[in-house]
Amino acid sequence: MKRTIITTAVAAIIAITAAPAMANDVFVQQYGYSNAAGGNQSGWGHKFGVHQSGKWNTAKGRQTGGNNVGAIGQQGNNNYADTWQQGWNNAAGVGQFGDNHTTIITQDGNGNIAAGVQVGNGCNANVVQAGSGNITAFVQACP
Repeated sequence: MKRTIITTAVAAIIAITAAPAMANDVFVQQYGYSNAAGGNQSGWGHKFGVHQSGKWNTAKGRQTGGNNVGAIGQQGNNNYADTWQQGWNNAAGVGQFGDNHTTIITQDGNGNIAAGVQVGNGCNANVVQAGSGNITAFVQACP
């Protein structure tokens, strides 16, 4: 009985100390008024970060699989960004400056990279990557 308790305790300690290596991370910084951030992570090793400054900005990140990285930075008002990542080792980034921008990045596969940046007012971007090893970069300066 004593060995069972010790074995169970050792297994619990190993599980607790091993969790951070497989854990997911979310980082959120918001400044301003009525900003929103959300999403979900399924799998392990994901990282998702949001930095928003302004009013009425929305950021969403969805990650399944493993080792995906998503980052959304928005400065201005009424911007919307959404990253969907399914698979392994994908990277998505959105940087929006100005007002009324929309960016949606969808990655379904492995090792895909998508970047962004929108400046001005009312830019829209929709990036879809299916398969593996795709690279997309976009820059827009809308009026």
